[in-house]
Amino acid sequence: MSMIREVKDESKKEILKRISAHSHIRGLGLDDKGEPIQVADGFVGQIEARRSAGIVVKMIKEGRLAGRAILFIGPPGSGKTALAIAIARELGEDTPFVMLNGAELYSTEVKKTEILMRSVRRAIGIRFREIRRVYEGVVKEIKFALAPHPFNPYTKIPRSARITLSTKDDEKTLDVDQSIAMQLMQFNIRRGDLISIDADSGEVFKLGRVKGIEKAKYYDVETYKVLEEMPKGKIFKEKEIIRTVTLHDLDEAYATQRKAVIASLIGIGGEEREIDPEIRRAVDEQVRKILSEGKVVLVPGVLFIDDVHMLDIEAFSFLTRVMESEFSPIIIMATNRGITRVRGTDIESPHGIPLDLLDRLLIIPVRPYTPDEMREIIMIRADEEGVRLSKDAIDLLVKIASERSLRYSIQLMHPAKVIAERKERDEVKAEDVEEAAKLFIDVTQSVEFAKKWEGKLIK
Repeated sequence: MSMIREVKDESKKEILKRISAHSHIRGLGLDDKGEPIQVADGFVGQIEARRSAGIVVKMIKEGRLAGRAILFIGPPGSGKTALAIAIARELGEDTPFVMLNGAELYSTEVKKTEILMRSVRRAIGIRFREIRRVYEGVVKEIKFALAPHPFNPYTKIPRSARITLSTKDDEKTLDVDQSIAMQLMQFNIRRGDLISIDADSGEVFKLGRVKGIEKAKYYDVETYKVLEEMPKGKIFKEKEIIRTVTLHDLDEAYATQRKAVIASLIGIGGEEREIDPEIRRAVDEQVRKILSEGKVVLVPGVLFIDDVHMLDIEAFSFLTRVMESEFSPIIIMATNRGITRVRGTDIESPHGIPLDLLDRLLIIPVRPYTPDEMREIIMIRADEEGVRLSKDAIDLLVKIASERSLRYSIQLMHPAKVIAERKERDEVKAEDVEEAAKLFIDVTQSVEFAKKWEGKLIK
């Protein structure tokens, strides 16, 4: 059965959407002079940090960041991850972005340096051009057929989808299989999106948004570029596609090929938990060759390491070596710690990072949000997640964000929406937020609960 089939009729099933916490971030929100706009590209405030990040982007584009990395320091929920994502968006839509938490390094199966190396190589892209057959147009209608998740019956995943694409000159309705439907849901494809679907591989690309599509919702803050006019031409066509694969993709392809050869020779297969350094050296040699021939372009991406204080002295030493290597991504770190012990040593250092590595970093402080900025962020997230908030609900959420935390305030929106729906309302009011806040406590209340019932809790 083919992945894509053209049809004429449309189904009537609805979509369940999952919205990323940073899906509204489009860039740093800078003007032509590199100065931050108060509310732009999904950002609110953080003027100084965004101005610093804009300078970093310029340095990266001019090749002036070699041997150095970036460190964002600030309290939880202050926008450190959003700033890292924005830097990647400013560098280009196909710039690889790899997010790693410091705690992810500690695995019993794979060495932490191997996990770091894979992340580093996932963050380095190779861009090339090829002619592909694609379906490309603006989404006029999209319907998903949902089925229970095989491992979690309370979660539904798309089994297939029916999508109508349109241009000024053509319109087609397509039935697509689960692999494409999953991508459509992952990218939050909705009416008004300009997309491209590879007819052979089934890979989906989100190219932008087009204004004027019936029933499509538009916001002041959009993640992708917005086109004023409907594109022209046929839906199904041959097109020159610019693709980006990562060094890790090439590593895995080379390793799989070698494993197949060995298996055919001696009849023994099995998984490799780690990639042989010889394979990576062979891939690097081949990449250098095609780079020198001008067949491809190297695309250094962004490796974002959150909670970097969780790394130990061995991992920090490895990162220092990576920063000096020929193929190195842009390394951005973030932490919310002050003076703390460097893991694996008895030494205390700012942010739990060795001083010799700190000396190589451009350190950008990220301050807490003001109540007015929190209001703007809450309204943006409500629009992004499809939650209608009354004015009194917004006021209460801002109060909760100021007194407790912005993350906790935003997390209350969906429980409050469910409460409102049970009362047969589509607008969330302050009473719904209050009820949700009683049902779901914040970190401070959790600590108080633990102290109160300490004698009954297991230590």
